[in-house]
Amino acid sequence: MPTYQYRCEACGELFEHIEHLAEHQTAHPPCPKCGSEKVQHTPTQFAAKTSRKS
Repeated sequence: MPTYQYRCEACGELFEHIEHLAEHQTAHPPCPKCGSEKVQHTPTQFAAKTSRKS
């Protein structure tokens, strides 16, 4: 399952949350630091790994 990064609007905490692709649109995990539900998804970098050589 993918890991998504969130930022709390109340305290500024950055945290990660693992969720299924189907629940990502409706998921609003609370901040683990202050418990606020005002969190925003932040874009994360990723690298695709393939078995083909270029």
